[in-house]
Amino acid sequence: SRTEGAYAIVQALIARGVIGDYRAGDQAGHPDILRFGFTPLYLGFEDVWNAVEHLREVLAGGEWQRAEFNRVQAVT
Repeated sequence: SRTEGAYAIVQALIARGVIGDYRAGDQAGHPDILRFGFTPLYLGFEDVWNAVEHLREVLAGGEWQRAEFNRVQAVT
């Protein structure tokens, strides 16, 4: 089955300043995915740590389930 809430999770993270990308799964059974770019030229360990902490909070608190994060936009 496809992953539930991937689009909304990315939207909730963007609202917190963590920029990610969403890719929809397909009919062949590939799940929805979240993508993040890690560039060592300008991202440090602390940046990655903070992004993961935001992801943890979004998931643990169910923030991604809020209506504003589930409205599909033209661009993620």
